[in-house]
Amino acid sequence: MLGWTLRMVVGVALLGSAWVHFALWTDGYPGVIGPLFLLDAAGGLVLAVAVLAWRHWLPALGAFGFGVLTLGAYVLAATVGFLGLHDQFTTQAEYWGVVTEAVCVAGGAALMALRAREAR
Repeated sequence: MLGWTLRMVVGVALLGSAWVHFALWTDGYPGVIGPLFLLDAAGGLVLAVAVLAWRHWLPALGAFGFGVLTLGAYVLAATVGFLGLHDQFTTQAEYWGVVTEAVCVAGGAALMALRAREAR
């Protein structure tokens, strides 16, 4: 039961992050960032389906990596700038993005730990 609940939480977090990035893409960010937001949205959707449908460590690793990379890119954008973008952490999209990506990191790590424990 814990495994299914955790997979649901991670799946919802991935969908939330995908929605945030899709919404940002529709806002029309210029340069390289715009298409990367769309790629992030598609990746979050695919990973959410994988986490929910495939009970394996690989989707958990994908969720963890997705969260680390997207959260890391945001931290860079909010501090020193990233690919010409400098965020200020002032919008709802930024708040939700950080929350969902942090859940992806923690939840992905927890799912991998759970899979390792079940394998023993």
